[in-house]
Amino acid sequence: MTPAPTSRTGVVIVGSVTADVTTFSQRLPARGETILGDQFTLLLGGKGANQAVAAGLAGARTSFVGCVGDDLFHDLVVDGLSSASVDLTHLRTVPGPTGIAHIRVDASAQNDIVMVPLANAQLSEEQIDAALAALAPTTSVLLTQLETPASLTLHITSRAREHGMTVVLDPAPAAPLDAAVWRNIDIVTPNETEATLLSGIEVTDAASAERAGRWFLEQGVGAAVITMAEKGSCVVTAEGVAFIAPIPVSPVDTTAAGDAYAGYLGAALAEGWSLTEATRLASAAGAITVTRQGASPSLPHRGEVDALLAAHSEAAPAPVPASN
Repeated sequence: MTPAPTSRTGVVIVGSVTADVTTFSQRLPARGETILGDQFTLLLGGKGANQAVAAGLAGARTSFVGCVGDDLFHDLVVDGLSSASVDLTHLRTVPGPTGIAHIRVDASAQNDIVMVPLANAQLSEEQIDAALAALAPTTSVLLTQLETPASLTLHITSRAREHGMTVVLDPAPAAPLDAAVWRNIDIVTPNETEATLLSGIEVTDAASAERAGRWFLEQGVGAAVITMAEKGSCVVTAEGVAFIAPIPVSPVDTTAAGDAYAGYLGAALAEGWSLTEATRLASAAGAITVTRQGASPSLPHRGEVDALLAAHSEAAPAPVPASN
């Protein structure tokens, strides 16, 4: 596929950054129980930072807008983002601690996460406005999530639309949104749990994912991409529905799989790829990510993703017409 040429090939991520404290154990403890773990890591994380690293590794000119504390985790954040060639002009250092995420991973690769925003709560409208105005001439895609202050989501998406950017929302952690936000979103990318919580439609298979996707379109979203891990992805637009087959892998840690997906989706869209083709690339990135431990260190380089996608391209189904 030959992407359409464009002078605005950049991706900007407005989002969270954390130091990820992760423990690995055979199982997760029951309430009030203490168990012995197998491993511990301390790494760069946060949905925003992870998506920025993924987009950078995908080859996109990537900029990050967010806040980091002036504590001992500051350099961990800066070094981690810089290693993926992410532009940090609009990363603001603020007094106090950097955001923290406590992640627990069991032997089946499932995880649970408690995220404490801390420095992320200091993201401001003024910082967002200055960053998007400066980046607009060279940037076509904005990625954002819901780990930033809820009051800013409408502002972020409105400003991006005013600058003519394609707005991609990863609605995680899922939370009720101002109805006006949905009308600013070109593409929403919930997983099955988030789609269920937001739409009220329990997503368990392709048919229910399509129904949930149509709910998002009814709210004013341009397109919905419902991700379902080992069940693949469902792309719902006004023109039709496409089901993207999963790439079989043996999972080790599902942390940051959704962020790999979002970052590669944004990078592909900025290159001019169609949504369906961009979703296939994103699926391959997510598949590689779950085979590795940790958040940002598990994110793959573009060559790995292209190779995996090429090896499994024959499994990708063609779009099917939307049902009436």
